[in-house]
Amino acid sequence: MTIEDMKQGISRIRNPVIARFFREVNLIEQWGTGVPRMFSQAQELGLPEPQIVELGMRVRFIVRLAEQVRIETAVKRPEVQVQAQVQAQDLAQVDLQILTACASKPLSSAEIAAALGHKQLSGNLRKALPRLREEGLLEYTIPGKPKSRLQKYRPTEKGLRFVIS
Repeated sequence: MTIEDMKQGISRIRNPVIARFFREVNLIEQWGTGVPRMFSQAQELGLPEPQIVELGMRVRFIVRLAEQVRIETAVKRPEVQVQAQVQAQDLAQVDLQILTACASKPLSSAEIAAALGHKQLSGNLRKALPRLREEGLLEYTIPGKPKSRLQKYRPTEKGLRFVIS
């Protein structure tokens, strides 16, 4: 797959687990339309052409904005929706990492942080755990005692579907 292929809308799934997760949470509208749409919208808005940089087996998209804005504004203004989508994808990636970490055995919040390479529970993880529980993807091992020091998290059947494809 080349950068030119991506610009023309050719799509190949590199990570089926992440692709399935994005599809299930409606972050993907249609396969192969995102990159061409990003380039055409940048042109329509008079923004510099987005850059695609290959970093080993990864790809980085650099989209220059007309002005620097805060994320709350991104949802209201079409020229910065790309920034909101990138943040949503980052959240989805953290969610998937948490579900994957808990798939083999239930983990405490501190164990989840360690499994994700954090020294302690970060703000993103503190927000992700209740969100995943509310979405029915993660559950307590001791449901009646949410504040128990022995409390751990495990994926629900719905959560496991995102991890196992």
